[in-house]
Amino acid sequence: MDIGSVYHYRIDWIASFVAVAHHGGFSAAAKALYRSQPRVSSHVAELERLLGTRLLDRSVQPAVLTPEGRGLLPHAEEILRRLNVLADLAGGTVCGLVRLGAYPSAASYLYPLAVRALRERHPHVRLVLREGPSVALGADLVEGDIDLAVRPLHPLLNSDEVASRVLWREPLVAVFRSGHRLASAPSVRLAQAAKLPVISIGESGEGHGRQYETNLAFAGAGLNPVIAAQTNQPQTLISLVRHGLGVGVTNSLAMTTANTEGVTLVPIADPHSERVVAAWWRSGDPVSPAVEAVRDVIARLPAPRWPWTEEQRSAPAVE
Repeated sequence: MDIGSVYHYRIDWIASFVAVAHHGGFSAAAKALYRSQPRVSSHVAELERLLGTRLLDRSVQPAVLTPEGRGLLPHAEEILRRLNVLADLAGGTVCGLVRLGAYPSAASYLYPLAVRALRERHPHVRLVLREGPSVALGADLVEGDIDLAVRPLHPLLNSDEVASRVLWREPLVAVFRSGHRLASAPSVRLAQAAKLPVISIGESGEGHGRQYETNLAFAGAGLNPVIAAQTNQPQTLISLVRHGLGVGVTNSLAMTTANTEGVTLVPIADPHSERVVAAWWRSGDPVSPAVEAVRDVIARLPAPRWPWTEEQRSAPAVE
């Protein structure tokens, strides 16, 4: 169809046709639209004339859709639905599609809560999830492939084009094979974990290994453990620990959203052994009401909770 021919169609013709189909006749449609019955009838007749086909069979009462009318109805309904979206925008209603990037454990916890909160506060905003490792999420945000990112402060995102807001602080946790002598301890120290082969966060080949929270925590404590393996996949870390390849040291959320059968989680007592998680966005872009709405919803969500208390985390470690 030539785009110019679209201008021959009037919205009120389409609205009248849809109303007749929905309400089962011209009289009922006229009442629903607050128009006279002759006006509604003339709208449908003009639409039929322009299309060159009958949309309603008027030989029966009330009139029923012809096969052509039944075929056209979903398209006419979609036109009106999209016009309603435009009307909402013009009226100040926040709507749009926002691409949210998050690493897997944060996505598992936060995304369902964010979608439910948006349905209540901003039902016309749609949230699309893009999962990935923290380093990739930072690059995607800077390049405009996502609108918002939920990622840790480390590895550092070296760009002056982004801003962030801290969402929660997530303690690091030691992951022991069930039956290990430290598995029943109320808490452990990094020095104890450093005596064992360590399985930690990150991927050795990506060039950011020293910037992950586990590496920074060990370095801050003056420790240089043997890193047996690094992985960004919580279930892989658990499997390696379960098979006796070392002690896992990772962020708590990754473990509390994974299947921990065969391993035991023990809080790390050292201070500042934590992952700081933030919401990130491009600071140089014009403010998008939809992105701002999602950002506000995420900021209001409750922080994750852990299956141990702060007192347990601070308890004297078993030597």
